[in-house]
Amino acid sequence: MPAIDPALERDYNNRALVPEHPAIFERWRSASAAFRSNADADFDLRYGIADRHRLDLFRAPRAHGTVVFIHGGYWRSLDKADFSFVAAPFIESGLAVAALNYRLCPTVRVGEIIADCQGALAWLLAEGRRFGIPVDRIALTGHSAGGHLVSMLFATDWPQRGIEPACIVGGVALSGVSNLEPLLKCSMNEDLRLDIAAARVVSPIHHRCRLSVPLYLAVGADESPAFREQTRQLRRAWPATCGRVEEIASCNHFTIVDDFVRAESSGFQFISGLFA
Repeated sequence: MPAIDPALERDYNNRALVPEHPAIFERWRSASAAFRSNADADFDLRYGIADRHRLDLFRAPRAHGTVVFIHGGYWRSLDKADFSFVAAPFIESGLAVAALNYRLCPTVRVGEIIADCQGALAWLLAEGRRFGIPVDRIALTGHSAGGHLVSMLFATDWPQRGIEPACIVGGVALSGVSNLEPLLKCSMNEDLRLDIAAARVVSPIHHRCRLSVPLYLAVGADESPAFREQTRQLRRAWPATCGRVEEIASCNHFTIVDDFVRAESSGFQFISGLFA
């Protein structure tokens, strides 16, 4: 493994940059548990054979579309159940929500996690209707590693997989990672197990976007220079797709999720506009 670069280690260690993150995580878990207790939902539906090949489906009355949410955690931590609170405002606006789990590093590699998310979306398109989830119009959203995974779903050749992608109306990537090469010089690569070649294969900036729908990019204005640059790199790589890019004032790497679920936020309004 390459030597750790102290500057990169600092810029990519979001938990160290936000020392209050344990309180944020606990607030999310508490809000999610309260929401799950009364939600019209099916939990832990299997989309594959691994234990973490599971998703939650949240129904909305007279739903006119579905929002997919992919959690972050640097591909090696956290769980969909920690983020159930994200579904609440979308359900109130008439959108169903699918929240995905995927296998984690170091048990698997990032490429396998991408495959998990591809498989989960394929399962949703095939099976969602029988659980009361509309699949004619779907928006893909994710945070951090989830933002990276959303971008890789935009780069997926769906027709080659026998899937018609016309149902995907757009997406949102919050504080996503678009270039994984800098992570080779960070301690987390002990779990990610990337080399230069592997990092390029799983970096969205080295792929062409295969969906002709908009991908809204947002990053917190209080995030590290490295994460703000990650967002700018994807904008430069996919200018026709990423026409809307924002740095959200007073948000760090974690509170940007709280901003996203405010009905008046730019990200929420963007999603709502996709289904107008």
